[in-house]
Amino acid sequence: MAWNTKQRNNNEMGGRGKIEPRWKKGETGNPNGRPKKLPALDLIMANVMGQEKDGITAAEAIIMKLREQAAKGDIKAAQLLLDRAYGKSKQNIDITTQGEKVTVPTIIFTKDKANE
Repeated sequence: MAWNTKQRNNNEMGGRGKIEPRWKKGETGNPNGRPKKLPALDLIMANVMGQEKDGITAAEAIIMKLREQAAKGDIKAAQLLLDRAYGKSKQNIDITTQGEKVTVPTIIFTKDKANE
């Protein structure tokens, strides 16, 4: 894809002027379209991860290796295992402006019995 940045007219103010559009009318910037999805990637992954060697699946081997690394002190391995097993922990976000709390208005909806 070539970018067409040829200038047409410079104005008196020293600006760039108008820039020609990248593509001509009716022309697309992606003639081949979106790339095709790999065929059944989820099935391929399931087959690979389910393969057994010595009675242990690839997925189990990966988890055991992560556990071994975490036990040796690898923080990233421990974090990955815990996040996958128990979910990521909630992170509190402090919404303040230089130490002052932000006031959020509350709207309460009530049913007007007179208009029923």
